[in-house]
Order: sequence, then C-alpha cells, then structure tokens
Amino acid sequence: MRVKKRFLRGREGEITLVPETLDDLWHLKYIIEKGDIVFALTKRKADSASDKLRPEKMEKKNVRLGIRVEDLEFHRFSNRLRIHGVIEQGMDTGSYHTLNIEDGTNVSIVKTWKKDQVERIDEAEASSKRPKVVVVAVEEGDADIGLVRHYGIELYSHITQSSGKGEGTLREVFFQEITGQLIHAASESEAIVVAGPGFTKEDFMKYILAKEPELASRVITEDISSIGMSGFQEVLKRGAVDRIMEESRIARESKLMDELLKEISTDGKVSYGLEEVKMALDYGSIATLLVADEMLRIEREKGGIDSFLRNVENNQGNIVIFSTIFEPGQKLLSLGGIAALLRFKI
Repeated sequence: MRVKKRFLRGREGEITLVPETLDDLWHLKYIIEKGDIVFALTKRKADSASDKLRPEKMEKKNVRLGIRVEDLEFHRFSNRLRIHGVIEQGMDTGSYHTLNIEDGTNVSIVKTWKKDQVERIDEAEASSKRPKVVVVAVEEGDADIGLVRHYGIELYSHITQSSGKGEGTLREVFFQEITGQLIHAASESEAIVVAGPGFTKEDFMKYILAKEPELASRVITEDISSIGMSGFQEVLKRGAVDRIMEESRIARESKLMDELLKEISTDGKVSYGLEEVKMALDYGSIATLLVADEMLRIEREKGGIDSFLRNVENNQGNIVIFSTIFEPGQKLLSLGGIAALLRFKI
C-alpha cells in the first residue's frame, strides 16, 4: 500500500492512499466503515431528462465522487472492493453509487480514525517493502502451491502426478509441471519455501537446481509432516516465513492461537467470549487481547467496542486483530470472536 497524503487533526481527517495488492484491498475492508466518506475516480452515466428518454444514448463519464459509505464487499477472486453509498460530493448528489476499488485506484478516506485502523495502514505500507513469499508443499505424487497473503495462505494450485506420457520419467514430468506453475506463481515473489515430508522435496530441489538455478537461488527448505493447508500451517509454525519476512502477521496469529488453545486445555490463564474478557479487564488481568476482524466490524456497528479497546491499552494490554479468512481467525470466531491471554488466572 502506498500512502500519498495524511491530513489528521487528532483522530479526525483524511488519508489518501493507493492499494497495490489484493492484501491492501483486504485491509481496506476493515479500515472503511459505515458513515465514512470515500473519494475515488469512477464512471457514472449522465442523469438528465433527455438521457432518460433515450437510454441507448447514455454514456458513462469519468468523475471523482465522494460517497457516504453504507456497505462494502470484498471480492477476493475478482480483486475488487465494492463500496456502496449516497453521493455527497460530485455529480448527482443524493443519488446512490458504487465505487469499485481495485489495485492502483487512488482512494481518499475521510473519517474519525481509530488507532488500530491507522496501525493497519502503517503495517500495510511497511509490508509492501518486505519480500513476498510462495510456499510449495510437495510429497510423492502430490504438490500444493500457496501464496502468502496478509490474510492467510491462498491455495494457488494442486498438482498430481499424471500416469500419462511425457518427456522423461513420470516423476520428472511431475517435477516439470510443479516448476512451470511455480515460475508463474513466483514471478513477483522474492522468496520461496519448498517443504514436505521425506526425501521428495530434496529430489525436487535437485531438479530445480539443475533446470532453474535462478529460481532455486530464492528457495529455502522446511520439513513438514503433510501437504495441503495443514502443511502450510506447519510451515508457518516452524518459522520459515518469519525468517524470510522478518515478522509475519499470520505466523504470529498461529503461534498466539496455539498458546490460547493450550491455556484453554489446561484451564490456565485465559478468558474467551465478550463477557468473560470484559471481566478480565475489570481485574486488570489482560496481557494480550485477541480479536477477530469480523467480530470487531460487527461490534463497531453496534458501538462501544472502541472504548473497551482503549481501556485494554490503558491497562498495558496488547491487542492483536486476527484475519478470519485464515484458520486461527476462524478458530477465534468459534470461541466468540474475542479472547485474552491473562497475566494471572481469575
């Protein structure tokens, strides 16, 4: 994410930015709220009486509109964030319009900014300067390629060894197909993790060292017990992504979730569910607060959650917002969307 301008007086003001990746659009989903004013260049049909009489002649114009947000949708598979609301500045004020925010769209957001929202922008801006990572989880006859996103690891492709004909042995054809898809998946990535059980990953490494030495120069290897999403999760837990990206948001969430579940299983220093966590705050016991992004969005619409978060910070508690697209965030949602690791048991 590229931040072009910040004009803030206290918590009020405008930030102008350009999302550059799918991750940035995901961040904006949790930054932009109902009631905010969002400006962007868009297309809109001229709305005049003559145009209405001859709809076939209506043409769309490029205009910059400011809309008061009523709802928004993140379309992960079409790389688009749709923002719907009433036009407050620009042509046809008072009418409804939908802004389609994509990579490269210049967006200005005017609102009362919350601390975690500004921090999310700072994190996205810093992350744009870090290496991007692709993970290949391979075992005999099967392989998965995943793209490390801010919101989790997205499955790029699954490759199965074919029984058909090809140049070389079936295993060589299998490795060739993985390599071909990896070259495409990693075209904009600076780092690759090749992981898997047994010796297959070592054999695959020998193959790409011989066939694609430049690609191999960006690879580190990691031992895992399985492939698929569970294998990707294991790569994160073992720290391979952290070693590349300095500090990975999703790896941190995985570790915190493991710690939380361990405390729950031993009836330890933990609270989960909004009422229990509020009680823990009353006792001054919260060391780290874990909040699911979807739960935070819903509670913000109701009001009251932000004063609670400020009280946690005023009591020297850390706050971590979890992505619910990724497995740890989904687990947190199943626990009520909010939990706390405590300084002492209550």
